[in-house]
Amino acid sequence: MSVYDHKPMWAGAHYDPAPAGGEVNRLDLYATPERDGPVVGSAGPAVRLRAGVYRFDLPTVPPGRYWGVITFIPNEGSQPVTDASVRLDLPTGQGLVGSPEAVADALGVPLPLTATQRAAYTEEIRNAQADVAAYLNRPLVSTARTLRGVTPVWRDALDDIEAWPIRLDDTAEVVTYRVAADGTYDVDLLVGLNGAHEETIVRYVVAHAAESIRQRPDQSDGPGRRVSSVSAEGQSISYSDSPTTGQAGALPSINSLNRLRRLTFQPLTRPPRAPWPYSSSRQQRWL
Repeated sequence: MSVYDHKPMWAGAHYDPAPAGGEVNRLDLYATPERDGPVVGSAGPAVRLRAGVYRFDLPTVPPGRYWGVITFIPNEGSQPVTDASVRLDLPTGQGLVGSPEAVADALGVPLPLTATQRAAYTEEIRNAQADVAAYLNRPLVSTARTLRGVTPVWRDALDDIEAWPIRLDDTAEVVTYRVAADGTYDVDLLVGLNGAHEETIVRYVVAHAAESIRQRPDQSDGPGRRVSSVSAEGQSISYSDSPTTGQAGALPSINSLNRLRRLTFQPLTRPPRAPWPYSSSRQQRWL
């Protein structure tokens, strides 16, 4: 089952209705961006994961792109309002930082996709992800982990990973927490890089997956190679080169992901010490 984590929007800002007695009630999915056709599927009410974030368990629908409308009550006693900013490429939770529909957008391929197109685009997304993971020296999908029976360092910001007595060698975020009967907490974490939430990674993977599809010899959907000129009789065609790095429309460079790289440190090799008494018994610090 796919899930969707939503941050409600109200009056042009992210808003958490729970502290004011409100709630996030319903998600309706539509097959068109006009959102005026029949409802394809519905979900709700949402579960509040943490401040400002609500999770929907999505219904089972055919793979594809859907447009959603969220209905929620901002505060106790107020009328329901709607948030029509949701667009979902389903299913989610497949270990992909981008969707086949996003690749189709980059190629100019109309939706919906065929099963063959979806399989080809998914393959190229995974290939691009493998290249990024090798460059960053870390996986692009987080690992779920639960801490049990822990006591927070402070209690005024339990969504902050620093509030919990844990030491990790990687980034982590708090998904949700629960109070146990003895007053301690069980905390659900996502440990590691969450590539789907890093815009630079998503842009790189989608752009390079689309370019790989475009360069396939069997590519027949959407625009292929870039044409610069055609003779009047159509007897000759000239193709333009791709924009170079730094030019508008160029593919993102993998160097744009440098801030996310995991660096590996190795100790400097020390020269062998002479046996006592020809050397000091103290360790010498080499700089």
